[in-house]
Amino acid sequence: MWFLNLLLLIFILGVIILVHEFGHFIWAKKFGVHIYEFSIGMGPIIHTHKGKDHIDYNIRAFPIGGFVSMAGEIYEDDTKMKKEKFMCNKPGYQRFLILVAGVVNNFILAIVLLFFLALFWGATSTKPIIGSILEDSAISKTGIEVGDEIVKINGIKASSWDKLQIALYRKSENDTYTFVVRKTDGQEETYHITPDVIKNEDGSESHQFGFSIDSTKEYGFLPSVKYAFSKFGSVISSMGLTITSLFSGKISLDALSGPVGIYQVVGDSVSAGLSQIIYIIAFLSINVGFINILPFPAFDGGRVFFLIIEKIKGSPINSKLENSVNMIGFVLLILLMIYITFQDVLRLF
Repeated sequence: MWFLNLLLLIFILGVIILVHEFGHFIWAKKFGVHIYEFSIGMGPIIHTHKGKDHIDYNIRAFPIGGFVSMAGEIYEDDTKMKKEKFMCNKPGYQRFLILVAGVVNNFILAIVLLFFLALFWGATSTKPIIGSILEDSAISKTGIEVGDEIVKINGIKASSWDKLQIALYRKSENDTYTFVVRKTDGQEETYHITPDVIKNEDGSESHQFGFSIDSTKEYGFLPSVKYAFSKFGSVISSMGLTITSLFSGKISLDALSGPVGIYQVVGDSVSAGLSQIIYIIAFLSINVGFINILPFPAFDGGRVFFLIIEKIKGSPINSKLENSVNMIGFVLLILLMIYITFQDVLRLF
């Protein structure tokens, strides 16, 4: 079973990476940038094919990334190449489109999958409306009732269930959470709730408030379209809150998951059925797109940031400086991945 789960993980990551890199690839070709290589995966090459377009199409050993190697991504790197073939010599808007195309493709894939998910399995509301309350739980001892909508948690706007989950996961002073709730009559009430502490099988502790969100489903084309875009926005906003919470210390790095953690999630989704697998692909595709557009070196967003600076200052960024910054960013990402993977492994035991 573990082998099938691993194959499924490789397939999921492969689809997401292929879609992302194809975005860079197709726009680079459209604008006449010379492409050396299109690779899925990282590390040693396990299969290669030389296309009629003289591009090397490669599959590499480790399914944790991919890349499109283009001429002149930062500076002219081939003395025999025509100048108009270098990416760095293309107009700013063309370079921008090439850089963001991977992220856009990931977002489009996610929205399409979410649409079909809702079309065949029903569209649930992304609003944090309470669907049930556990008897004798922390929240049952307040005036909160089924049908109430949670508006804020500790001052953070709970615009969706995804964002609400991140807000509840953040550290709170004295473990007390301030809920602002909109009652069914439209009035807003404030409650201060201390969650119950639950002992897990592995000896760790978790907080339990004792409620679930309304999961009533709608069916049809329009509800599916609405769900696809609202769920997309919901996941994006929750990721934004996660990033700011990491920097503020409200969420620890230990809460993040790497390939091992993703493997466990994929394994769980298999038993939940096809709909959950489709959701995981959509969710991970949004993750890849969101992370890549962050203005951090080695990410697409970091390169877009350098492009914006170049346009503001009116002259190219020093290529050696840009190369060095991207290399430092890449090394930091590798170190972060090693740390996260190590934490994932520790959680297994």
